[in-house]
Amino acid sequence: MNFEYLFDILLIPVCIQVGALIIGFLLNRLINRYLHSNINQGSWQYIFVNALRGLPISWCSGVGLYWTINSLDIPPTVNKLLSYLLFAVIVFTLTRVVSRTLSGVIDFYTMRSDQNMPKTTLLNNVINFVIYAMGVLIVLQYYGISVAPILTALGVGGMAVALALQDTLANVFSGMHLILSKQIRLDDYVRLSTGEEGKVTDITWRFTTLQSVSNNVVVVPNQNISKAIITNYSMPRQDITVSIAIGVSYDSDLEKVEAVCIKVGKEILAKIDPSVTVEPVVRYNLFADSSINFNVIMHVSEFTNQYIVKHEFIKSITKEFRKENIEIPFPVRTIINSNQ
Repeated sequence: MNFEYLFDILLIPVCIQVGALIIGFLLNRLINRYLHSNINQGSWQYIFVNALRGLPISWCSGVGLYWTINSLDIPPTVNKLLSYLLFAVIVFTLTRVVSRTLSGVIDFYTMRSDQNMPKTTLLNNVINFVIYAMGVLIVLQYYGISVAPILTALGVGGMAVALALQDTLANVFSGMHLILSKQIRLDDYVRLSTGEEGKVTDITWRFTTLQSVSNNVVVVPNQNISKAIITNYSMPRQDITVSIAIGVSYDSDLEKVEAVCIKVGKEILAKIDPSVTVEPVVRYNLFADSSINFNVIMHVSEFTNQYIVKHEFIKSITKEFRKENIEIPFPVRTIINSNQ
C-alpha cells in the first residue's frame, strides 16, 4: 500500500473539513456570546439568532463536504451519494431553523398578550412534527422517490390506525381544543366537576398535568377535561377574594371591630401578599343567637395564597381581639334538672 499516495489524496479533504469545523465552532461561539449579552429575549433578533444556535457547525461541515467532493476525483456513485448527503444536511438544518423560529414567535406573542395561546408540549410537538415531515418529503422527492404513493399509503394506513387508537386521538384533539379555545392556560388554577383540582403545569398530546396544593401531580386525560365542567380561578383575573366568617358578642363596639379587622387584614396582606392593592372590607350580615356575624373580605393575588392568608389572619385577629377585649362568643347550653 502506497501511504504517500493516500496521504496526498486525503490531505486536502482533511484540511478542508478541519478548517470548516473550526469556522463553524467559531461562528457558533459568536452566536452563544450574542445570546448571553444584554439582548432582549422577547425581540425578533433574539428569536432568529437563537434559531441559528448550533447550526453553523453543520453548515460549515456541509460546505467542507461540497469542496471535498469537487477536490477529489471520485467515482460518480460516491459523488452522487455525497451530494445526497449534503442536500439532506441542508434541508434538515433549515427545517430546524424554521421549527425554532416558529416556537420563538409563539413565545413572543404569548409574552405580549395574556390572551394568546399557551405554549405547551402538545403545541410544540405538533409544530415540530409538521415541519420535519415536510423536510423528509422534500428530501425523498430530491432523491427521486415519489411521495404520492407514500401519502396514499399513509392515508389508508392512517384510517386503520385511527380506528385502533380512538381514545389516544380523542385525547390529542381534546388537548388541541383546550389550547385553541383558551379555556385553560398554563399556571391557571382549575377545579374539575370530577373533583380534581390544581395548577395547570402542562398540556401534552395525551393528558394534562395539574399540580395540587400539596404539590402532588394529578394526571388527567384531555378527553376527560373536555367533558368536565371547569372552574378556572385564574380567569378572567388572576386575583380572587377570600371571605372569613367571624362573630362577635352583642356588647361589642362594631365600629371598633371593623377597624381592628381592617388593620389586621392590611398587616397580613403586606407580609404575605404585598402585590395586592385592594384593602380588606368588613360586611355585617346576621343577628345570630349569640353573636353578630360578619365576613372579612380580602383579595389575594392567586388561588393558592388564600390558605396561608386565612391561617395567619385567624391567628392574628384572635390575638388582637383578646388584646382589645372583643369577645368571640360560643354557644352556651344551660341544663336545668327538674328533680332538684
